[in-house]
Amino acid sequence: MMQSATFKEWTLTKLDNAFGIRQILDLNYPLLKKWQNLSKTMEITAYEQQQLLDLQQPLQWGGKGWNEYELENKFISPVFMVAKFDDQIIGYFLERHLKGIVGDYEMSGIVDGMIARGFRDPDKPFFCMHEYKRSVDNDGQPDAQALAAMLVVQAEENGRKPIYGLYIVGLIWNFMVLNGNEYCISKSYNAENEEILDIFRMLKALKHIIKTELM
Repeated sequence: MMQSATFKEWTLTKLDNAFGIRQILDLNYPLLKKWQNLSKTMEITAYEQQQLLDLQQPLQWGGKGWNEYELENKFISPVFMVAKFDDQIIGYFLERHLKGIVGDYEMSGIVDGMIARGFRDPDKPFFCMHEYKRSVDNDGQPDAQALAAMLVVQAEENGRKPIYGLYIVGLIWNFMVLNGNEYCISKSYNAENEEILDIFRMLKALKHIIKTELM
């Protein structure tokens, strides 16, 4: 019998058990390593670097005290906009509803951020992001909520291609890859220090992957 569940209801353990998926702990997991290696080839212009440093300074001053809306609007979304995902083919969308059937579950929820085919409205998502102020929030767990949304996207694609994701807890960013019944979570990147440049390179590499491999 079909059951209904929101993204917020899941933990990684519940997702593993319900859908027969497993986390690969090896950070040399090929798809994640490919993403990271590609990111190292991404150039950052002097203008982009200055924009990132200008965004980072207020984060260093007060980011630990920001609520989720402040973190998203004052830092996360501006960084995505510097990476220039938006054109008339794909876009970076915020607070969009996502719903789909995964196994015996109808899963749904609001995705904090997604990159998808579409100009005004998301059509085909390639990447899902969730952002939290705390590592475990009253409204769910950030890693599981991102992965649940990624599973919905994967089901819509019949598992043909990898799905990419990200969850952000305060100043810390963790990138994710879901492929078949396996998923891997990256090392933690701290946006407060020089790793902001590594984060930005990961975003530029993601844009390249979407444009050349997923569309």
